Amino acid sequence: MAVPKRRTSRSNTRHRRARWKASVPAIVRCPCPRQEAVVPHRACTACGLYKGRQVVDEP
Repeated sequence: MAVPKRRTSRSNTRHRRARWKASVPAIVRCPCPRQEAVVPHRACTACGLYKGRQVVDEP
């Protein structure tokens, strides 16, 4: 079983963890008249449009 020979230093650990930042999700506007904010590649929750066609029935 592989075991580390030496303890990882505090600076190396922090240097590695510094790149774990969360990225802001991309937001686009739905082409419907409401102009709702939608995550790309998802159907609009307000109108049910995806790529310009109706895929979900409106509530």
